[in-house]
Amino acid sequence: MTSPFERLRTDFGTAMAGAGLGLPAANRLCVACVDLLEVDGAAISLMYLGATQGTFGSSGALSRRLDEFQFTFGEGPCLDAVAAGRPVLVADIGNPNERRWPTYAAAVLAAQIRAVFALPIAVAATPVGVLDLFRHLPGPLSLDGLVGGMLAAELAALLLLDVMTQDVNWAAAHGNTGWSALASLERVEVYQATGMLIEQLDVSGADALVRLRAHAFVSGQTVSEVAWAILERRLRLDADEPRADG
Repeated sequence: MTSPFERLRTDFGTAMAGAGLGLPAANRLCVACVDLLEVDGAAISLMYLGATQGTFGSSGALSRRLDEFQFTFGEGPCLDAVAAGRPVLVADIGNPNERRWPTYAAAVLAAQIRAVFALPIAVAATPVGVLDLFRHLPGPLSLDGLVGGMLAAELAALLLLDVMTQDVNWAAAHGNTGWSALASLERVEVYQATGMLIEQLDVSGADALVRLRAHAFVSGQTVSEVAWAILERRLRLDADEPRADG
């Protein structure tokens, strides 16, 4: 008799057959999670130094937006999952007793999502990302869903390992130079816009990113949406925008 793990492994193998590597394969893995794990959305967050760096694959636009909320607000289950090194499973983010991420939770609920599950992705025992699973209805992740999610996280680790072994200088990309190092990720627009703000406002990379996040929060947008507005010259942040030092 085939065990649930063996069945899920076979199903994921079938779903990923011929997917190759990189972002297209990551997107396909997220879609497979939706098909196989009784969730409504999935996204893979890339992490660096405890912060989200990009949405490396998603099952659709909503999942990518939900992942960006964590980057925009600097809080959420994927950050906690990496910090703790274990899954963060929230059966009902609308539960009055769930108070860990007030700003993130409000945005997720407004998007009509009630359950969120974050599974760490590790390479050589080091957390490098998180598989985020979303569901419109409240309720815990089933045992099969958890097993399948952990299997999917292992597959995601292989995809991230491929990216990490390419010629990518993460340290440089996190500072004031090397913004093109994240060109393979969907959030590259944030780093391009941050680079523009560094030049326009004569501020540090950290201060520029804070200004982006602050404007996103006040305007009810994601950081990526604000970044695109800056890149397309539809928005210009003034020198009196919020600073990192308050």
